[in-house]
Parts: sequence; structure tokens; C-alpha cells
Amino acid sequence: MTRKEGQGPDMDRRQMMGALAGAAVAIAAPVASVRAATPAAGPVGDTAYGKILGVDRSGIKVFSGVPYGADTSGANRWLPPKPPAKWTGVKDCLAYGPLPPQSTPLVAPLKEEGQMAQQEPVGEDCLKFNLYTPAVGRNSGRRPVMVWFHGGGYFGGSGNSVSYDGTNLARKQDVVVISVTHRLGIFGFLYLGDLFGEAYADSGNVSMLDCVAVLKWIKANIANFGGDPNRVMCFGQSGGGAKVSTLLGMPAAKGLVHRAACISGAEFPPPSTREAAAARAKKVVDALGVKTMAELQALPWKQILDIGGRANPGPLGYMPVVDGRNLPAPAFNPVSPLQRDVPLIVSTTETESASWGASLNPMDDAGLLAQSTRSTGLSKEDATALIGIFKTAYPGLDNAYIGQLLSSQWSFNHNSIDQAERKAGAGGAPVHFLYFKLHGTLREGRVHSPHTADIPYYFDSLEAAAIGVGPVTPTKQAVADKLSTYWANFAKTGDPNGTGVPRWEPFTLANRTAMVVGTDGALATANDPWGTTRKAIEEFRPKAKPGPFAF
Repeated sequence: MTRKEGQGPDMDRRQMMGALAGAAVAIAAPVASVRAATPAAGPVGDTAYGKILGVDRSGIKVFSGVPYGADTSGANRWLPPKPPAKWTGVKDCLAYGPLPPQSTPLVAPLKEEGQMAQQEPVGEDCLKFNLYTPAVGRNSGRRPVMVWFHGGGYFGGSGNSVSYDGTNLARKQDVVVISVTHRLGIFGFLYLGDLFGEAYADSGNVSMLDCVAVLKWIKANIANFGGDPNRVMCFGQSGGGAKVSTLLGMPAAKGLVHRAACISGAEFPPPSTREAAAARAKKVVDALGVKTMAELQALPWKQILDIGGRANPGPLGYMPVVDGRNLPAPAFNPVSPLQRDVPLIVSTTETESASWGASLNPMDDAGLLAQSTRSTGLSKEDATALIGIFKTAYPGLDNAYIGQLLSSQWSFNHNSIDQAERKAGAGGAPVHFLYFKLHGTLREGRVHSPHTADIPYYFDSLEAAAIGVGPVTPTKQAVADKLSTYWANFAKTGDPNGTGVPRWEPFTLANRTAMVVGTDGALATANDPWGTTRKAIEEFRPKAKPGPFAF
């Protein structure tokens, strides 16, 4: 199905824990072509590689599938991104680029979210982005640039999802918006340096080097699209938030990121050690039965994906690697000095885990206890005590809601708070925290405020994302107006505050201030809005059995 005019990137939901975002809509966009230098019907922009043709959408110039790197297949696999080949004439940038190789279809418990995710075409020529700008030309202004990194953990999704449509954000807030697609999973994080030598010493982080390549493209070219290369904000949700966190620890990204926002995604657990990554790579190569890099690069990507997924199953099979060169150390453990002067926003939603592991259906006390022990790793005795604290803190809520709150605060909420605490404790540029609790109507309201629910509000893309967020109401639009204003203000100045929005104070270790988007859509700040339950989780976490992410 081809993308309709007026639709833009979509809301890929990241499964940091098991399933990805999901299901059935195919966005099969034709490959961008190069035409002779004849008069173009839409806006034309200049890049270092050649001219590109876009479309005008409600006054916003939209360029889709813009190449920032060469095809990553064959001999380019597991190498740092190479620049795209230059072209003559005008390249059509009218359609999304390919979905990076990954397991498809992307299955998610909330099929409404999955229906907004790109499903096809799939291919290794995937180093593309979509650009939305109010003006084109060297003298068309210097607007802040908001660079979006998609969710899907480190293994799924793309920058081409419905709720990532930057048209309204660019038009209403006078900013440039870019949504990025890059290598994922086994093709982005398979560390082959120990097996195949120095030429592949970067292989464990080529996905992150793709992200750096986008930032370098922006530095060199964005002035031709009305953007300011010295005001670049990187923001992302779930796996995208983790990628933004990782960028803040990469020397190659220093000076290219001026503000950052991590939405429902922190750098936890920490990236892989080189030793662990090398062991995983050996399992993959052995399973594939190859002896040389040439043999490995000659295999069909589907075979590599299938066998590699079975050799290293689960969402944490592939992730950034502390390789001593591209990523010297985890960005937040401790806080990297590279990010000291980068202002940060951290945000999370109320019931993140309602998107997968936590029950949406009524359950009795035995069911709540079983879910809570599974999601926390606590003993039945400790889980029972923690449930009691949650029931006291949230009187009158049914067990399903309590279960969603408990598993969400144990996992995503805790990690986001931890990241904000580390940033605040390190000094330097401030950190602001947002807690999104607005309840939607999806699944008769039983998911409350799940993972990804807030994305269309930051992009002001409610209409495009209606399949996931439901009908646009005055309340929802008012929240989108305010949140997109905060994000744009932050991109412009490093401070979310400005005219027409409530005052939002930074998060500190002393006050733990958060901007809370209430269940009814009202915005107000609160100090430590989790209170007793946050303290209880900190007390109980050391008692939990070690394991992967809990939901």
C-alpha cells in the first residue's frame, strides 16, 4: 500500500522486552529515482551529493527517503557507513526508504500501535531520513533541528511511522524535523573485530555510527534547508531514547548534539562488554557455518537474520558495545563528561507495561501476585508486601491497574528516574522530567497511558496517529499544543519554558520536580509524583533475582 499524501512517519513501538511494535500495515514506497534537471513540481533542495525533490504539504517542504549513507549490503556490511554516491540531475525524495532488515511482521499485543508501523519494503539500502522544513534555501533562516530516533529497541522499527509525521511540528513551531532510519540488530551491533580483524573493529556499533553520520550530514547540509547546525536536538522514544543516551557517550557525536530528550528509554541495562559481544558473534558465525568475512557478506540477509536470531535470541541479543573506541564507557554509568553541557529531558508514561506484559483484563489477587513476581523477580512474600504498598498509595484502583502501575514503575519509570538522578547529580546542564498520565480510549481505556502513547503529542500528529490514540478531542489537542511547544522551545534554547505553557522547573535531587500531564490532560508540576512507591521499589529492588528487563 503506498503512503497517502499527508501521511508521514509512524509510530514504531519498541519492545525492549520481547515483542516489537507491530502488525499489519504495509507502507510499500517506490524507490526514489533521479531525473534529468527539468523543472520540478515541488521544492528542490541542495545537498553535498546532489539536488533532491520533495513535496509541499500545507506549506511545509517534505523530503522523504533522503540518503545519508551508501547501501549497507554485501561488502559494506558491518563497516562504518560510507557517504552516498553523488548524482546529477534531481533525485526524487518523495517516498519512504526501506525498513531495515528485522523480524517481520512486527507483532505487538496492542495491534493498533503495530498497524501504524512500516512493514515493507525491507532492504539493506536503508540509510535514509525524512525531512520536514518550513523553507528551503541557504538564505531561508536558521531554525533549530529536531532529530528523531525511532523505537523498537535496538532491533526493530524504522523512522517511517505514522506518528512520526513532522508536518505540524515544523509548521506550528517553526522548526526543522528529521526522522531517521538506520541499521538494526545483527546488522548494526554484531561485533566481528576479534574474529575478522581491525577492519571490523567498529562492527559492534555501526548502527550508532549511522546515527552519527546523520548528525554529520546535518552539520554540512542543513543550512540549505532552513536549519541551524548549531542547534540540534536529538530525541527518541524507547529504543530511540536509549540510542540518544548512547550518543551522549560517543566522542564522535561530541559537538553535534546540543540538546537531548530520552522518552521512555534510558541507557539501561548498560551496553555490552566487548568480550560478551565477541562471544555472541562467534556463536552466530559458527551457526552460519562460514569461515571468512567474504562468505558472511555473501549470505542473503534473511538467512543471517534467521540464524543469527536463533543463535542470540531475545531483544538483548544485539546492543551497543563498549569497544574502547566508538563507545569508551556507558554514557550514564557513570555520567559521561561528553554530555555535561547538553541539556536533557527525560520522560515516561504512567502504565508503560500495559503495552505488553501487564494484564489489561480483570484479575484476582492471585493473578496480581503471579504477575508481580514474574515482572519483578521478587519472592511471593516480598511481592505481596510491595502490592500492599501500591494498594495503599492508589486506593480504589482495580488489580489490573495496580499491576500495570507496579510493573511500569519497577521497570521503565525506575530507569527514567535513575537516568534523571544521574544527570542531575553530575552537575552541568539541567535535566527536566515529564510524567505522562493522560488516559486514552484505546481498548476501552484499559491501557490507561501505555508505552508510545505520548509520541503523537510531542509531534502534534494526533490526526495521523488516530488509529492508535483514537479520535482527536479538544483536550487531546490542547495537550499536544503544549507538549510540542515545550519540545520546540527546548530545541530552540535548551529550556522548555516560554509563552503559553505552565512553568516547568528542572529536576533536582532535592525536589525531583516533574511536569505531570494528568489523567484528564491538565498540566502541573509536582515534586516526586511517585512518592512512597518509588521509595518502596528502591527498597525492594536489591531483593529481586537478577534477570533481564521486567514488565
